[in-house]
Amino acid sequence: MPAKDFLDLEEKKNLQKALKEEERAEVRERILMFLLLNDGKTQREIAEFIGCSLKTVAPWCVHGDPNNLESLEDGRKNGNHKKATEEYINLLLKIVDEDPKEFGYEFGRWTAARLAEHLEKETGIKLSGSQVRRILRRKKYVYIWAKYSLEDKQDKKLRKAFKEKLDEYLRLAKEKPESIQVWFWDECGF
Repeated sequence: MPAKDFLDLEEKKNLQKALKEEERAEVRERILMFLLLNDGKTQREIAEFIGCSLKTVAPWCVHGDPNNLESLEDGRKNGNHKKATEEYINLLLKIVDEDPKEFGYEFGRWTAARLAEHLEKETGIKLSGSQVRRILRRKKYVYIWAKYSLEDKQDKKLRKAFKEKLDEYLRLAKEKPESIQVWFWDECGF
């Protein structure tokens, strides 16, 4: 904490003038913090005097610069500027519809984290999986996990022969419903 009277006369006059002329209340409050600190008040006394918490006063007393009023503005209010450019979003929307294997990956479906990692390699823009998910949600994409399928692991010839046989049974069941019935056994056992 700076010692009492750490501001020279010129700095003190500039702060007093700025206190009267500044339109933004939060900046006036921070100027007042420096003037009270210069009068020998502790950060706790300043917090009580202004009517705010010590957590509000302490950072401004330490990091604020009484010679630079711009340092007393809260940079957080400007927001986090968007990292995702229009080109990034267009590329994301294009890639999300593609098969990951086309890009040399072994996995069969995209996750938001995998998309973020791939797009970082492509564009150099690093986003988290949750940020990518939010972009997709804004663009009306919904991620639904498909049921796990063994279709690609099955013998295609046997599968085709079974389908042909099943189609024949279904055709016969339609033609002569009294002579044949087709039953299916699902996961529930019904």
